[in-house]
Amino acid sequence: MPLKKRLYFLLFMILVLLMQQPAFPQSFDHIKGAVREFTLDNGMKFIVLERHEAPVVSFHVYADVGSANESYGITGISHLLEHMAFKGSKVVGTSNYEAEKALFPKMDELYDKLKREHWKVKPDTALIAELSKELEALRGQAKQYVVNNEFFDMLEREGDDAVNAYTSNDATQYINSLPSNRLEFWMSMISDRFLNPVFREFYKEKDVVMEERRLSLETQPIGKLIEDFMATAFKAHPYHHSIVGHMSDLENITRQDVIGYFQKYYIPSNLTVGIVGDVNFAAVQEMARLYFGRISSNPKPERVRTVEPEQWGERRVKVRARSQPVLLIGYHRPNAGHEDESALEALANIIGQGRSSRLYEVLVKEKRIAAQTGCFSGWPGIKFPNLIAFFAISTPDHTSDECLAAIDEEIGKIKQESVKPDELQKFKRTYKKGLIDSMKSNASMASLLTLNEAVLGDWRLLFDDLAKMEAVTAEDIKRVADKYLVEDNRTVGEIIPEESSK
Repeated sequence: MPLKKRLYFLLFMILVLLMQQPAFPQSFDHIKGAVREFTLDNGMKFIVLERHEAPVVSFHVYADVGSANESYGITGISHLLEHMAFKGSKVVGTSNYEAEKALFPKMDELYDKLKREHWKVKPDTALIAELSKELEALRGQAKQYVVNNEFFDMLEREGDDAVNAYTSNDATQYINSLPSNRLEFWMSMISDRFLNPVFREFYKEKDVVMEERRLSLETQPIGKLIEDFMATAFKAHPYHHSIVGHMSDLENITRQDVIGYFQKYYIPSNLTVGIVGDVNFAAVQEMARLYFGRISSNPKPERVRTVEPEQWGERRVKVRARSQPVLLIGYHRPNAGHEDESALEALANIIGQGRSSRLYEVLVKEKRIAAQTGCFSGWPGIKFPNLIAFFAISTPDHTSDECLAAIDEEIGKIKQESVKPDELQKFKRTYKKGLIDSMKSNASMASLLTLNEAVLGDWRLLFDDLAKMEAVTAEDIKRVADKYLVEDNRTVGEIIPEESSK
């Protein structure tokens, strides 16, 4: 090949390689300036970031409702409703909605009779058996109209490789990723989910969630510890119950409970949508008004009223189980919007996150009293005052008491000497890299934008995060350790192996 042609070919290949690299603005201000937003007349907010490097788009719907919004009698309903959201609508998931719909009130009436009979001082077991048989027969009739997994299948056929959802203490979130030419398809499918929900196969899905509780919590020693630990650490705030809910509540929640909960919390004013990828802002606006604008709304639901009161002394909880010893310590701390948030994140990272953290170096490597140890902040949620927590799994021939003493010693060193400059710089470098990496992903960016909007009140605060972390000093870390990591402010939980409990 002649030299001139080789040079042209080389330049062409360089251009191709450059085009394949994901372009990422170097400045947070550049990204911030590219984000645009609009709010529909019904109160539903959309946050949009155009990125045209690849013909894909990520969607994140943030429903501002989680297990913290639940009251006694309906714990677990947020998670159950997340399951029900994939059951389709009046059009999707059914072969004959009118015939299916006619069976719903009959099943609900039978279930109500069953509950009331169970609650009697002397329940009629024969009647319970008869009602249960009738309910199963109706469930069988309804099942013949169900088109299994049609909602999932339709999204996946159109190229959605990230159909997902999850419930937390703070929120319920729905995630999709599609080719950019399927924007209107997403608008149609997801708006239909909120406009025409049908809670079909309700009793089947309750059984699924109850089994999930058995497998993830009731048969798992650490699951048992966490449930009892939270119930002890939070005596008033609804962070005290698990996301999956109490078994008795799951058994007794009705389809009408779910309908009422949906109508209260799944309204446009309580939903925030993040859309990041190869889209046109004007087109997103037009389609959102057409599809989501048809959903009626009410004012945003009232915020959780209960505030966890001040703790007056150390609390202890012990769970006996077939397990090695496990230690869990939680100190109350403020919510994510508090001025101490950045210093608490730095403290948690330096003292207990990763193999180079202080706790790992001392408890695992040096003293060899723990097989695992660590620290995490913002648990079980960040929207309300929560916990900074420490854990340790002791090694054979060592105890949780030894681990507790060693953790206390390391906390004491932070209070006396604070942290070293190189520890603080390492944390800041790691945090910066993590934030930038997350912003490169369309899905992560959509999640971050909606989280900051819903929890902190403004998506723009995301772009102040790095500056806040850079401003953290060793004195700030010492101050928050002195302020929050005190004995009267903590709950200590442990698993006691059954063998040593005799």
